[in-house]
Amino acid sequence: MSTPITAQAAKLQRNLGLWHVIIIGLAYIQPMTLLDTFGMVSRDSGGHVPMSYIFALIAILLTSISYGHMIRAYPSSGSAYTYTQKSINPSMGFMVGWSSWLDYLLSPLVNIILAVIYLEALFPTVNHWVWVIGLTAFMTGINLFGSKVVAYFNSWIVFVQLLVIAVFTYLVYSKLQMGTYADSTLVENAYELWSLKPFWDDMTSVAALITGATILCFSFTGFDALSTLAEETKDAKNTLPKAMILTTLIAGLVFIISTYFMQTFFPSDPSIYFQLVDETQPEILMLVGGSLFQAIVLGFAIVTVMASGISAHAGVSRLMYVMGRDGVIGKNFFGKIHPKLFTPVNNILVAGAVALTAGFISLESVVNLISFGALTAFSFVNISVIFRYAIRDKMVNNFKQIFNYVIVPILGFASVFLMWLKVDGLTFKVGLFWAAIGFVWLGIKTGGFKKPVPQYKEEDV
Repeated sequence: MSTPITAQAAKLQRNLGLWHVIIIGLAYIQPMTLLDTFGMVSRDSGGHVPMSYIFALIAILLTSISYGHMIRAYPSSGSAYTYTQKSINPSMGFMVGWSSWLDYLLSPLVNIILAVIYLEALFPTVNHWVWVIGLTAFMTGINLFGSKVVAYFNSWIVFVQLLVIAVFTYLVYSKLQMGTYADSTLVENAYELWSLKPFWDDMTSVAALITGATILCFSFTGFDALSTLAEETKDAKNTLPKAMILTTLIAGLVFIISTYFMQTFFPSDPSIYFQLVDETQPEILMLVGGSLFQAIVLGFAIVTVMASGISAHAGVSRLMYVMGRDGVIGKNFFGKIHPKLFTPVNNILVAGAVALTAGFISLESVVNLISFGALTAFSFVNISVIFRYAIRDKMVNNFKQIFNYVIVPILGFASVFLMWLKVDGLTFKVGLFWAAIGFVWLGIKTGGFKKPVPQYKEEDV
């Protein structure tokens, strides 16, 4: 007679293939977010949004290669937390995992905020708490039934989302062909339809481009969250590295091409065109397609941000599960898989509770805090490659190994470091405060740093 599956023995199930993972990644990234961040990035980059995307894409691609190396070494759902823990030091791993919570925990929340912005544009008389509570409950409910359900739910949404972006870009292109800019005039210093000016001109500042790229790290955070699906992916060591690079490339190309035409259409200071520079999607849709187009796309955008939020919700619940399984946070609560649903139900509910704070916080604040957590994870994944392969395993015997395990991660770290220099001052202080709380908690868990940091062993399950 078979032994019944208990909450203690239940594990995550490996049922995701390559395209399941890519779809989850693209849904997490939510390509239509380019319409939400366009105003703030145009302002901060000096009118060169597509070039800021190129800067961000280079950094993310280099880092995604490092993620691929670490997934092959440690196919665990713990992502940067596990890689740093195993390659550098368990205490450092905990601090990276703790800091990364600012990315993972707040990512579902930002999607609730975006959905509420769209809904308020369509139904301005409805109290925003109705949307916050209803959307959070929906997002949490979908995640309770597993990652494959998340993938199926997201697949058609990603397809339609890319179609909407294509239609939107064509409308912008059509207006530009007729010589019309967003303010319905041909301004003297406007970008030409086919030129390099949206990428670079005499007024371009590299520092401004990097500032814009720092914000746009938020747009790519879905690629790294895929590593949290390692224990639910078939042949994770080969599938996840491919999925991460393909997800990043697909999203990057969509962002660069679309914002090239958008930047040409909105060539001047974004405050000329938008009342709310930090929440531009509703106004952009109105200016490009009119009220009916705005209503249709905003209606669909609500679904797309929920798809992104559902994927983000899945990612943070898996990170909490691995840290709980290790015992660095409450093992009996966070380290459990439901015996019938095969999902970390407690963690999903906690992430849902955090998402309810969307009723109190602004979009720009959340985006900045997510960038802090993401940059922390990206930095240490690149460093972990060097420690794991070059220093520990001494895999520096030929140029290929040196290139893969030294040069690429150094370049990845350097590109991320440039973005660290442009992190908002208040965001940096909040991030350090959060890290300080984690340091105190680690001291408590290790008896004043006298005991080793708890780590998961297979026989514990």
